[in-house]
Amino acid sequence: MEQSFRPLEGFRVVEMTHMIMGPSCGMFLGMLGAEVIKVEPPEGDKTRDLTGMGRPFFPLFNRGKKSVQLDLKTPAGRRALDTLLSTADVFVDNFRDASLSKMGADPAKLRERFPKLVLASHKGFLSGPYQDRTALDEVVQMMTGLAYMTGPTGRPLRVGSSANDIMGGLFGAFSVVAALMEREKTGRGRSLRIGLFENCLLLVAQHMVQFELEGVNPPPMPERTFSWPVYDIFDTADGQQIFVGAVTEGQWAALCRLLELDALLADPSLQTRMDQIDARDRTIPVVARAIAARQAGPLLEAFEGLGIPYSPIAKPSDMYSDPHVMRPGGLAESRMPSGEKFRAPSLPFDVDGVMLNRAGDVPALGEDTEAVLSALGLDEEEILQARGPERKAA
Repeated sequence: MEQSFRPLEGFRVVEMTHMIMGPSCGMFLGMLGAEVIKVEPPEGDKTRDLTGMGRPFFPLFNRGKKSVQLDLKTPAGRRALDTLLSTADVFVDNFRDASLSKMGADPAKLRERFPKLVLASHKGFLSGPYQDRTALDEVVQMMTGLAYMTGPTGRPLRVGSSANDIMGGLFGAFSVVAALMEREKTGRGRSLRIGLFENCLLLVAQHMVQFELEGVNPPPMPERTFSWPVYDIFDTADGQQIFVGAVTEGQWAALCRLLELDALLADPSLQTRMDQIDARDRTIPVVARAIAARQAGPLLEAFEGLGIPYSPIAKPSDMYSDPHVMRPGGLAESRMPSGEKFRAPSLPFDVDGVMLNRAGDVPALGEDTEAVLSALGLDEEEILQARGPERKAA
């Protein structure tokens, strides 16, 4: 059933990107059915060669794409790109405009030559005082206050994933879909600019607006004033850490009964949620001692039955044994050019009760060059020249 939901089938996306923000935009569009052609230089996207925490970047965010090698330093490569773009609906990039111009993909000129093309440029900043400044995910997290809100006072801390880059790519895909819908009515494309900084700004908007409405600069999340009676991490008797929340009077009562904290239940000064929040200094240690006397397994089962919010403190690797993640359709399997396989999440929604657990394989460098360019009418010699003399074997 999931294969039938391909709303972008028939649309061609040409992508010149690297790292995460731009590639994730193309990945999202591809998962919705678009044909995504990734244009790489003769030596390949540098992200292909990253190791450690960077190793997943290329395979994860380039699943399901086609790879075409073009040497854009040569007239032949630029002519091939021009021919390819003439068949495209969308052009996705995340390079500086000056770099794009050198590669024959100046956004202003593309807008003139291809009026129906939707241009989606992923930049560090939108137009304004910072538009030419170099940006990274970590830079904008520091600039916007997200790092300040994540770490304790004096220890600003980036969030523990490339969430900002990925969300920036999501906004790129979102704006592309909107522009394609508009083009159905107008027949003309749009020039879209997606800002990493502005994306991060949206992530801290709730804290900005608290200051705007109350004149209070909220403290970092580790030091926040709690709005719930219990919203904490506790240690169990068998050495596990668990998060437990009790955010309503009903959950508070259920938690106290489960942990046999009758004194808290009977305390006349703890009968409303605000009473319970105001008394956290004395109640949380009591709850902590009660949880520390229990084994994690039976305790979590009891929380589940009572509807009390809870979670073990998991590592990303634990997701491969999580029963919800591992249910049918929860992960999409992709194959690397080497034949190695990996499983990764697909889009976080289902359609008619079925997840879109297709993602596609990771293309070898330039593996689709001949097929794509020959379909455009280029002969063998033209493809060889466009691809460049230093190309790697696909």
